[in-house]
Amino acid sequence: MTNAVAPTHRAWTWHGSANPLDLTLQQVPMPVPAAAQVLVRNAAIGLNPVDWKVLGGALVDWQDGHVPGVDGAGVVVALGEGVSAHWLGRRVAWHTSLHAHGSFAEHTRVDVRALLCVPDTLDFDLAASLPCPALTAWLAIEKVPVKPGQTLLISGAGGAVGQYLVQLAAARGFVVTAMANARHRDRLRSLGAADCIDGPLPDSGAWTGGRRFFAVIDAVSGEHATRMADALKANGHLVCVQDRVAQWPCDPFGLTLSMHEVALGALHQHGDDDAWTQLRTAGEQMLAAIAHARLQPPERVVRDFEDLAHLLDALRQRSFGGKPVVRIR
Repeated sequence: MTNAVAPTHRAWTWHGSANPLDLTLQQVPMPVPAAAQVLVRNAAIGLNPVDWKVLGGALVDWQDGHVPGVDGAGVVVALGEGVSAHWLGRRVAWHTSLHAHGSFAEHTRVDVRALLCVPDTLDFDLAASLPCPALTAWLAIEKVPVKPGQTLLISGAGGAVGQYLVQLAAARGFVVTAMANARHRDRLRSLGAADCIDGPLPDSGAWTGGRRFFAVIDAVSGEHATRMADALKANGHLVCVQDRVAQWPCDPFGLTLSMHEVALGALHQHGDDDAWTQLRTAGEQMLAAIAHARLQPPERVVRDFEDLAHLLDALRQRSFGGKPVVRIR
């Protein structure tokens, strides 16, 4: 079942280069949704660090002409076999697999289980900015047992994932310390951080603040997370959002730390329907919370579809603050 869909559309395509500026905007055949998929006419595309990190090809097995991108928002315009007709015309946001053609296009084929219904009061720019950072933050906080009043440190709290993490952790009753550049301090306190400290740690610098946290969620790197393990109390939890800890950071039968890794994209290969139902429910709850001003999204930097490659390159160079979004007119 479909609305009117043209035979071709515009997409940014990859041709082997790690440089975002080498992406090519061209006319390509319109995707056709398979069983349990829909076709979304994109209104906005959310850009994420992973979008430029994978262009070198080390993490993916792309063919020439692949369409990158993992986050988008728009309207469902066609249904694959077995998909309920109620999805046609629905406003949705979504996160898709790195291994499938993605969001850098006017239309994207998306698994129906990955669709998030977008409230009518939210614009597509905001909806497209949410999936990767907000769902990653939710997966990270879910790793930590809820113990109100316990201390939790978020390192790398200044980015989009950190913004959601601070709010989710504070809402669960944790006493949150945010580690980030000093320029983020006022914003993080307004979001629920009880304390803010400068970070990240300098290269090879050690944590010297003592073992005072029940949990540390690190959004910097696996190597940084390893050093942050010294901030944990006995039986504490170390959660790695970027990369993973290569070696257990304490002796056996000592501090008995628990370690956790977070990888949103892994659900596309290994998540069952129950895992996706939980993730989709969490995403829709966060969209509703934003619509009712109970959750604050990062400020957005919006550019036109034709400027996508330049905005992705600017993200790679960290030449601006805010969450980058591309709008399709």
